[in-house]
Amino acid sequence: MTTTTDPTARQRLLDLHRAGALAANYPAVRRLLAEVDAEDLARCGQLLARLDPADVLVAHPEQPVLTVAITGHGTVEPLVPPLTAELARHGLLLRPHVADFDSYVFDLSDPDSALYRAEPDIVLCLLDPRVVFDEVPTPWGPDDVERVFAEKLALIEGLLTRFTATTSATLVLNTVPLPRDRGAQLLDYRSRGRLGVVWREANARLLTLAQQRSNLVVIDLDPLIAEGPAAVDPRLSVYAGAHLSAELLTGYAREVGHLARQLTGRTKKVLALDLDGTLWGGILAEDGADGITVAGGYAGAAFAAFRELVKQIGSQGVLLAVVSKNDAEPVSAVLREHPDLGLTEDDFVRVVANWLPKSDNLRALADALNLGVDSFVFVDDSTFECGLVRHELPEVAVVQVGTDPATHLGALLRDGWFDTRALTATDRIRAATYRAELARRDLLDSFATLDDYLRQLDLEVRFAAATDAEVPRVSQMSLRTNQFNLTTQRWQENDVRAALADPARQVLTIRVRDRFGDSGIVGVVSYRRDGAVGHIDNFVLSCRVFSRGVEQACLSALLGHARESGVEAVQGVYRPTAKNHGVREFYPRHGFEPVDGPDPTYRHDLTRIAPPPDHVRLVLGDPVDPARAEGTPA
Repeated sequence: MTTTTDPTARQRLLDLHRAGALAANYPAVRRLLAEVDAEDLARCGQLLARLDPADVLVAHPEQPVLTVAITGHGTVEPLVPPLTAELARHGLLLRPHVADFDSYVFDLSDPDSALYRAEPDIVLCLLDPRVVFDEVPTPWGPDDVERVFAEKLALIEGLLTRFTATTSATLVLNTVPLPRDRGAQLLDYRSRGRLGVVWREANARLLTLAQQRSNLVVIDLDPLIAEGPAAVDPRLSVYAGAHLSAELLTGYAREVGHLARQLTGRTKKVLALDLDGTLWGGILAEDGADGITVAGGYAGAAFAAFRELVKQIGSQGVLLAVVSKNDAEPVSAVLREHPDLGLTEDDFVRVVANWLPKSDNLRALADALNLGVDSFVFVDDSTFECGLVRHELPEVAVVQVGTDPATHLGALLRDGWFDTRALTATDRIRAATYRAELARRDLLDSFATLDDYLRQLDLEVRFAAATDAEVPRVSQMSLRTNQFNLTTQRWQENDVRAALADPARQVLTIRVRDRFGDSGIVGVVSYRRDGAVGHIDNFVLSCRVFSRGVEQACLSALLGHARESGVEAVQGVYRPTAKNHGVREFYPRHGFEPVDGPDPTYRHDLTRIAPPPDHVRLVLGDPVDPARAEGTPA
């Protein structure tokens, strides 16, 4: 988001509201909200919260929607407007279920409660200081607080157990802020210190719960409060029963928006960075390598801190790229030779330095990486460049940094574009695998035909049952893969574990390696048998291995196994979305015939199964085909 509001964007949203046309124009809302500041975003949320989600879905049936149930100890309705705005600016529609005052215990403990009947995707349970202090006696001391807080934590753990047994939704809790007026009621510093210890230990226990349960997220409110908002508005707390301030709820809603984006497969993958004024001070083409501000002095230290952040993000699986208006050789020389830069060409999957429009370079980079432009975050200090990319590529998340480099770090981190539930081993090697992918493309350019290229890849595909250790990666594949995802069925880790425990179901992973290296798990197939018919519930494959015969090899193995196990036919469903149209012919192309179904449904009678491509060496694990010895070429 920019730091100042575009009055035209704000006015257009208001005009749509006044004309009663917000629902009809909901897809445009995302772009408009990208051009308003935080203060106006809150006002926009008030307008958007008046929309009936049903009206939006009538006008736009394919609009992604999230059902979010909100419960807690106090009044929770004030969260709806900021949450509506946060989801809208990420292209999502909020369908809220707002629980009654102080109903969280009933809501989460009764499997037949209205909260569970709403079938939420996310459940927000707001915890506030009154959860504890309403049950602390008067007079009180730190020991009383410790006892009550411990009882509440035990209650919450019991509610978590019920929640896990009832739904596959994600539950969101939060740490509980300690208002100053509570500690100030203890007159001696020793008691105040003891209260601080008790409170922080209890919050640490809350945070620890999220380390133990894959369907739980705990939002730490302390970092949000450190940025300035009061934890509690005393008037709203007393008069309205709203025990967390509106400003704090706005920050909380932003964090939930990051989570919602991740749960719906909208996590970004590429950080594309400008150079001049962004990674260093000055203009390379004018000031030369010795004249740019890289380190030293206040500005140099600020730019250095931002580059350290970039390197830190890149170490966790985010792909780093440079998109700069500069001549290529001077840029390459700085990245190779500058002793204080801290970033080298090896940190980036691609360095693009030329004088073409940056929107064109971003498109070309997306094509080279075989990713959609909606996977990109673009960072630049130029108002012109940011505006051009927003106009030409509205799917790209644009972060305009200001003229003060000390603010760059916060601007990039503000929206959690790359947040994920847990890092996997594949994440940590992602940059290397994409660099290898670019090397594969260079090799492809040297061959006259695709077949010649594929034969030289030395491609090995391992197709086997998922293990417990692979559950996080399987979940991540379902959440983050959009192009080759036949149903866009999203699986949380608990969903994967439930499937692994189901004797009628198989969850199969696809691993790929070739002469350039090991790509790790790049695909997942969910298969189940129902009598004489097998069902492919979903087939997911990373864009990194498109068009190499991987999917044909695995489908051939799966159909062969189904026939050998006595299945008469296998059915698969293709559920069309805005991003997976490229695989709409996947089943017909591989011998499936259309049959009746609520979604496009296809059936293979297993009489003629196409063999795996000759260039693929297929290695099968036990659950797919126990008769084949592992390592035998297909």
